[in-house]
Amino acid sequence: MRRSPLALLLVVLAAAPLGAADAPNRTAVATFAGGCFWCMEAPFDALDGVTATTVGYTGGRTADPTYDAVSAGGTGHAESVQVTYDPSRVSYTTLLDVFWRNVDPTDAGGQFCDRGDQYRSAVFTHDAEQQRLAEASRAEVAKRLGRTIATAVVPATKFYPAEDYHQDYAKKNPIRYRFYRTTCGRDRRLKELWGTTSR
Repeated sequence: MRRSPLALLLVVLAAAPLGAADAPNRTAVATFAGGCFWCMEAPFDALDGVTATTVGYTGGRTADPTYDAVSAGGTGHAESVQVTYDPSRVSYTTLLDVFWRNVDPTDAGGQFCDRGDQYRSAVFTHDAEQQRLAEASRAEVAKRLGRTIATAVVPATKFYPAEDYHQDYAKKNPIRYRFYRTTCGRDRRLKELWGTTSR
């Protein structure tokens, strides 16, 4: 039996793979705080499957915070990095592993040379599964280090991107970035804790 042109078109469309517009969303978001956000962005940028990173402020009480306000303390925000990633290429568990190896989770007063609540370490979770995985990884880190873990695992709140000059700072200002990392003692402490420096 001959099929009409319309019937043939419907058969072809039914057999065709999903187009970009019809494909499921393949990105997810993770948010971490680990002291200076310049130093937290670079390790995630190095991961295959991470499609974007944005540094900013989250976890606080003030709307539209600025760098000056956050770094002075009192807004409740932490310097943070928001990671957009493809879960089919990199898992949230891998992101957590990178996070832990780039912070001192035993420090309750900040991170490295940066002191104050605005430089605290935290995992800001976006759903129940992230919360479960983050809490499990936190328990593993406590067991491995044999120390009390100061890093909080808390639900994500509104994330405010930082000013443009902070974005991709390590790429745009490599000499200043390396000088800051070295003088802040970040790599030395990470090597003490984890046996290796970060990326």
